[in-house]
Amino acid sequence: MNRLQSAIYPDLKDRSVFVSGGATGIGAAIVEAYAKQGAKTAFVDLDEKAGRQLAERLLKDGHCVRFDVCDITNIKDYQSKIRNAADAFGPISILLNNAANDVRHSLASLTEERFDELVGVNIKHAMFAAQTVAPMMKELGGGSIVNFGSVGWMMATAGYPTYGTSKAAMHGLTRSLARDLGAAGIRVNTLVPGWVMTEKQLRLWVDDAAEEKIKQGQCLAGKVLPEHVANMALFLGSNVAAMCSAQNFIVDGGWV
Repeated sequence: MNRLQSAIYPDLKDRSVFVSGGATGIGAAIVEAYAKQGAKTAFVDLDEKAGRQLAERLLKDGHCVRFDVCDITNIKDYQSKIRNAADAFGPISILLNNAANDVRHSLASLTEERFDELVGVNIKHAMFAAQTVAPMMKELGGGSIVNFGSVGWMMATAGYPTYGTSKAAMHGLTRSLARDLGAAGIRVNTLVPGWVMTEKQLRLWVDDAAEEKIKQGQCLAGKVLPEHVANMALFLGSNVAAMCSAQNFIVDGGWV
């Protein structure tokens, strides 16, 4: 399969960018896309091996990246990692709240502790990352926060009620922060991926039945790839999206 081409956004060069969950899948595609634009790109993930491999490859190619192992549900440590990235690369001007976990679970099996864990990895970190970078963006005179939603809850998908709830709430977070931060020139949007063919999805859930469901569900033929989502993430971070805020940008092949 041919790799997708990305548009070139000159204003992204030397920008300080932070990505959560950036070691694999959609996050890795976003990290690579921003790094290739010349942005100073910091990212965190629990997957130390994958994160270090990605960082080493991009550094070897001459790009400016930084990786830290981090459990984003540990808010104090997570905020510390964001500040460390800002110390290294300058105040964060683009934040991509990508990290999430669409682990399957039933309502009957859900405990209060597991609910809190899943909310922590699917939305809580986004709120406190925004809290951390907002003063930096105000100092810079503006910035872009990209929250990540999901078409799953829009399609009433079964099997992950806490994930679905969290992703629906992400839209509320976007709309609230867009209003609160807009006067400071900070744009806040929700990037909504469809069924993206990451290694995890292909390994765990994409079987023949899923392939047929995708074929029937999408208006466009073909597969939604991490690079498709990364291209939208570049647009939303760039100043070409200067008057885009409080909106949903759906990349799903025309499903919902």
